[in-house]
Amino acid sequence: MVPAVGVAGPSGVRAPLPLFEAIDRLPVAVEHREGYKRDLYKHWNRGLNSGDGCDTRKEVILAEAVEGPAVAAGCKLTGGSWRSAYDNVVVTDAARLDVDHFVPLAEVFDSEQTPWSAARREAYANDQNSPDTLIAVSAASNRSKADKDPAEWLPSDGSYHCTYAATWVGTKLRWDLAADDAEVQALLGLAEDCPTTTVAYERAP
Repeated sequence: MVPAVGVAGPSGVRAPLPLFEAIDRLPVAVEHREGYKRDLYKHWNRGLNSGDGCDTRKEVILAEAVEGPAVAAGCKLTGGSWRSAYDNVVVTDAARLDVDHFVPLAEVFDSEQTPWSAARREAYANDQNSPDTLIAVSAASNRSKADKDPAEWLPSDGSYHCTYAATWVGTKLRWDLAADDAEVQALLGLAEDCPTTTVAYERAP
């Protein structure tokens, strides 16, 4: 039996929701930045394969390569190519990539409905169990984004806006994070132009 829309199937993955409906499921709350420090979210840890010599950041870079780089001792990467989704730029040097937390760490702190434990913050900061939490993009585009939400920043590649909105919403739902009014209004505005876009996510443990 196919699970109904929005109901968790055997894997825990929610069946795809229309973007508007997914936005409506976001808890709405005022943000709270006081007390935020980046080192509250331990990253990068040893990754999914603790024996490969690569931390989470390098594992994401390897997983998202269009053309795989050579991997030397200490997870030193040479060669390879990547497409940065935010700006549709092809990157051919891993050193010019940033691994972005799709929902930035400061935004996560703002949006925690109750304070998270150190373990949960580390789990978010290194989450490779979802394809959406972390993304390898050009350093320039990531630094332009910084800790901004969709009310304050969108990718320069307009063709990515629908996917960006869906991934943002799916990540917030996965981690039970709230959104503020301006953020919700910006997402609803994006959804107007994304009638066929859907959101699928799995609740984080």
